[in-house]
Amino acid sequence: MAETKPTATVKASAPASVKKSGNSISYLAPIICILAGYLIWRFILGNPSGFKQIISGGGFWPTYDGPKNALNKMYLGGIIVPLLIGTFMTMLTFAIERFLTISKATGTGSNADFIRKVQYELANKNVDAAIAACDKQKGSVGNVMKSGLHKYKEMIHNSELSTEQKVLAIQKEVEEATALELPMLEKNLVFLSTIASVATLLGLLGTVLGMIRSFSALGEGEGGGDAASKLSVGISEALYNTALGIGTSAFAIIFYNIFTTRIDGITYGIDESGFTLTQSFCILYK
Repeated sequence: MAETKPTATVKASAPASVKKSGNSISYLAPIICILAGYLIWRFILGNPSGFKQIISGGGFWPTYDGPKNALNKMYLGGIIVPLLIGTFMTMLTFAIERFLTISKATGTGSNADFIRKVQYELANKNVDAAIAACDKQKGSVGNVMKSGLHKYKEMIHNSELSTEQKVLAIQKEVEEATALELPMLEKNLVFLSTIASVATLLGLLGTVLGMIRSFSALGEGEGGGDAASKLSVGISEALYNTALGIGTSAFAIIFYNIFTTRIDGITYGIDESGFTLTQSFCILYK
């Protein structure tokens, strides 16, 4: 009876562990921005020199009358205004942070040109030149491709595994590298999507509260042209909340869509890089 040799198996490598970096800064940023929004509202928009009359000065929420310009009218929009200013600053903070991170992840040059160059080098069996191209790319696609190429180079000289097992090993390496890159790309996008929904609601809440105050003041007055004038002024002040909320929400939606589109492009490049490695190996090293 003929002896059967045991089939070589791929050694299971330990899953790549993602270094858990504290995300405390991401949660502190909204708090800091809201505090900054209150300070802007309290001491810049609510500067006493911008009003004709000081009804009650000092404290958490001073009361003024007779605003001299649009910024001072915004102060009279109420306590929701500093929340909206803080929300707008939070949106800008995460938009800048995502822009810098995704720009770095995009790397240098076109991903399509980079993948074509790697394909050319692999077709000529020049793996080292392909790895050098990854170093020049400096992006997420280059990082994933580089990890796969190191495994690719290792599998070329491996005589124990079958071609199918070698391809699976390359695929696994690419998947692990991808698992390290994608969370970094999508991090903090949830703040932009949340602000896009919440900002409009906050603006409407501020408007409703302002309208309540305006109609309450109208009910306490004697009526006439003066009351109607005060009502129109109160409504215009309340509508500043709506303007701030809608504006913040609009910017958050625009930035969110821009970033998700760029992330989709990077993800497509990563998928294409993995396909390139496995197809090249199957063709050249059967």
